[in-house]
Amino acid sequence: MKIALFPGSFDPITIAHADILSRALPLFDKIVVGIGLNSSKQNFLSAEQRGEIVRTVFADMPNVEVALYEGLTIDFCKKINAQYMVRGIRSVGDFEYERAIAQINQTMMPEMETIFILSKPEYSAISSTIVRDILRNHGDVSPFLPKAALRFL
Repeated sequence: MKIALFPGSFDPITIAHADILSRALPLFDKIVVGIGLNSSKQNFLSAEQRGEIVRTVFADMPNVEVALYEGLTIDFCKKINAQYMVRGIRSVGDFEYERAIAQINQTMMPEMETIFILSKPEYSAISSTIVRDILRNHGDVSPFLPKAALRFL
């Protein structure tokens, strides 16, 4: 069984995240959306809220699971038997950052392959950070979030 991890904070999940996951689905038997818990980050939504939103967005996709995890992402991959990690790339900056992490992860777990999926051009400017700023300032985030996520915000 080909299992992939799609890790991130998903604070909140955006249409760009949803697009990457939807495009990755045909490649794997199962994708686990791993919501990383990082105590050094100030989150907008609680981990439980983020999990509920992601589960709702992908409710009609039985081969998508959602899990919260702490610690090294590579250790979580081992725990769930994921041989692949899916990462979205929006820009050259994303690529350089993700490449370095993928190379370190492969050193730590040689059987792990990171699969980069390029963001569609129309989604390349969308990030959770920008969406959080819009939310904090009471702006309209509806163009940037999956419709199923809007009712939670």
